[in-house]
Amino acid sequence: MGDDLRQKPKSELRIWVDGCFDMMHFGHANALRQAKEMGGYLVVGVHSDAEILKNKGPTVMTEQERYAAVAACKWVDEVVPNAPYLTSLEWMDKYGCQICAHGDDVTTMADGSDCYQLVKDAGRYWEYKRTQGVSTTELVGRMLLGTNELKDTPAASTSPFLPTSQKLIQFSSARDPLPGEKVVYVHGGFDLFHVGHIEFLKAAKALGSYLIVGIHDDVTVNKKLGGSYPIMTVQERALSVLQCRYVDEVIIGAPAVITKDVLEKVWTVDVVVGKKGEKVNDEVYALPKSLGIYTEVEPELSDMTTVTVIDRIIANRQLYEARQAKKLGKAVVEERMLEEQKRQQNK
Repeated sequence: MGDDLRQKPKSELRIWVDGCFDMMHFGHANALRQAKEMGGYLVVGVHSDAEILKNKGPTVMTEQERYAAVAACKWVDEVVPNAPYLTSLEWMDKYGCQICAHGDDVTTMADGSDCYQLVKDAGRYWEYKRTQGVSTTELVGRMLLGTNELKDTPAASTSPFLPTSQKLIQFSSARDPLPGEKVVYVHGGFDLFHVGHIEFLKAAKALGSYLIVGIHDDVTVNKKLGGSYPIMTVQERALSVLQCRYVDEVIIGAPAVITKDVLEKVWTVDVVVGKKGEKVNDEVYALPKSLGIYTEVEPELSDMTTVTVIDRIIANRQLYEARQAKKLGKAVVEERMLEEQKRQQNK
């Protein structure tokens, strides 16, 4: 059946992807991007907290936060809450999906069985490349390390991800503002991209039609927040922001203080948006305020911050350390299964 489906026009295929999508990062987004390229419509099933706890361990983000983060990814057409951990043909059929897409790794149930065996047996399983150098487990590890050993060193310095120009191109909207479009600018660190960031970007985009996001470099973020911030490098944070459906362009390494260059040399900015109640130095928005183009928004979930995410990890440290150990052990089993599958294919 799989070979027959490959002969169909992509526009006629509905693709199913499922997962935890905890602390939705650019690796998740890259998976969804690749899956969307396989067909014309992408349906994403997201597991509940209870299902993930049973098969993997505790989540950092709640299921409602995870649903919202996936829905904000620009390659996603539909989100299905409470999807089963064992990928189900019945659920795929319910949402009209002919193909299940997944990365070229193995994901197992709590009992060690392959989560995708049923769809593999049915010939309805296609693979894409897993993004190397990032995972939720690895990010949690960076945070735990930051509270232990790094202290005053950015946890981003431990990132194994190697950014490329190709990845930026793949994530870019490749769209310039049209004549007459209202260009909006916001800036920040956007570390551990979360629903608070998403709601802010959504509110900012609503004030215009083309949104540019300035991403501060690692030194700037560390100078502002101190400690082991940022957790993610500026390139990782740029990709996380670019995958958001409300974002049209990013400035990588944008200055902390908004300058004339920022307002004029990328595109002419019509509105600069800040978050109501945010504590910043007066000079940061001095220029746009003097030009009368500064405004503030108070988005939903404005109390959700990167620090909130870190606090969740710290508050449940023992649980997450146990999850890390469990995940590492499970990863060994999954790696062996993958090696065996490859060996069988090469026979």
